[in-house]
Amino acid sequence: MGTNLVAALDVGGTSIKAAMLDERLRVVTALRAPTARAEPGAAARTVADQIAGLVRELEAGAGAPARATGVAVPGIVDDDAGIARFSANLGWWDAPMRDMLAERLGTPVAFAHDVRAGGLAEARLGAARGFDDVAFIAVGTGIACGLLIGGRSHHGGGYAGEIGHMDIGHGLPCTCGGTGCLEAIASAGAVARRYAERTGAKADGALGVVTAAQAGDADAVAVLTEATDGIGRAVLALGRIVAPQVVVLGGGLFAAGEFVLDPVRRWLSAHLVFQPAPELRIAELGDEAGCLGAGLLAIDAAASGSPASPGATSTETVDSTASTNAVAPQDVTS
Repeated sequence: MGTNLVAALDVGGTSIKAAMLDERLRVVTALRAPTARAEPGAAARTVADQIAGLVRELEAGAGAPARATGVAVPGIVDDDAGIARFSANLGWWDAPMRDMLAERLGTPVAFAHDVRAGGLAEARLGAARGFDDVAFIAVGTGIACGLLIGGRSHHGGGYAGEIGHMDIGHGLPCTCGGTGCLEAIASAGAVARRYAERTGAKADGALGVVTAAQAGDADAVAVLTEATDGIGRAVLALGRIVAPQVVVLGGGLFAAGEFVLDPVRRWLSAHLVFQPAPELRIAELGDEAGCLGAGLLAIDAAASGSPASPGATSTETVDSTASTNAVAPQDVTS
């Protein structure tokens, strides 16, 4: 069994999810750990050391080595070059993470942006199975989009998919320094903040605003309507530029399911002119999509013996039956 195992890690600003997976993405052993912190000049090295240590722990737990390791990280990420260009939360600037990890581990390392890795997992195992042109929009603290065109990830040197900073015309300032950004009204954090600004009452996150809207709270309905209309505008723009066959929506806000998805669908239907409507679906893999995507990339890297990024993957790497045996969201736990 050992020769078929890969390590998969999803590095977040708060914690790291890590799992040892077999060739069908079944969990052999798993753990979570708080993301290590250090001064900006040492932050990337510190996290690289931590990742290497977690892989060793996974190998000890599995009783076998990993053939390759897949790592998904946030921020501006050049997947092909293996460089973490920038992460405000982690304090990284132009960190050659893939090379740093390969040096520490001595085996192939696949390295990718977390949302692009999540999009790859949704396309090959989740809600977008069977589609070649896919947009995966993750609506959480921020908003980002993973794009697969013709089955291959498009990442533009790390700068593609920043849909959260699309100007949708509301004129409000964004933390990025721009105005009108989708993220300023539709991210999970923005939804909770804007409700508090309207009412003076603190909501229990974005899902608390959803609960209030379901109970008929007019302020909650207004805030959610602005958010879903904004997401509709972004999806419409995506449709006009890249025409995805399916748009998968995930992240904290879309944990509310059809209650939040239906308004986006209605807005889009009302504003389409000549282009076909993309299929809108709720993500199936939850917050494990990034880890699963990292696992897929690691399997590709193990097969080729060289680094892999979403833009270089084959949709045939994991056979179609693997999706029924893939790690469920609750399986990767500490």
